[in-house]
Amino acid sequence: MTNTIAKKIPRIRFPEHASPYIFALYMATIMAFLMSLVITLSEFGMGPDYMTNVMNAYQVAMPSAFVCILVVRPMVIRLVGLTVHGH
Repeated sequence: MTNTIAKKIPRIRFPEHASPYIFALYMATIMAFLMSLVITLSEFGMGPDYMTNVMNAYQVAMPSAFVCILVVRPMVIRLVGLTVHGH
């Protein structure tokens, strides 16, 4: 039954050449949120405005992380190629 439901839901699929940008978007979204949680907790502690402070930090962190990932990605790929056998 689950398999039938999954087949009926249309999925957006991007072309393969968009992979680096989709990867950067997902990575930035997840990492910026996690880092906003941790840094806000360490700076301000857990209080009644914790999630508001997290989301304020996230508004700056997410676009910054996205751009940084796009800029750093080629260098990281090169470093992996230099340090991992078989690349």
